[in-house]
Amino acid sequence: MPRNILFICTQNRLRSPTAEQVFADWPAVETASAGLGNDAEVPVSPELLAWADLIFVMEPAHRSRLSAKFKRHLNGKRVICLDIPDDYAYMDPVLIRLLKQKVVRFLPAGAGLA
Repeated sequence: MPRNILFICTQNRLRSPTAEQVFADWPAVETASAGLGNDAEVPVSPELLAWADLIFVMEPAHRSRLSAKFKRHLNGKRVICLDIPDDYAYMDPVLIRLLKQKVVRFLPAGAGLA
């Protein structure tokens, strides 16, 4: 069964959509992304959180905001903070390298992008 991975940043315009794209072809993984900001492209929702098996946030503030706003929807799910600041453009090669360094160890083993 595929593992559902949700990537969260603030606006869902740069970091989390990049992560969603980078890991979209990883074996046995389905990816989605969302944002916690009021004008996020795809806002975080209880439905997305229910779908996710594993949640990555880009900054500690995202973890705090996620817990404050959606605590009852998290149901003890693992939320991993990647500590990636909002300094990168969409699909920035440096951002892609950082994401691979930080995310791969949490994904199911397979012929992936490592």
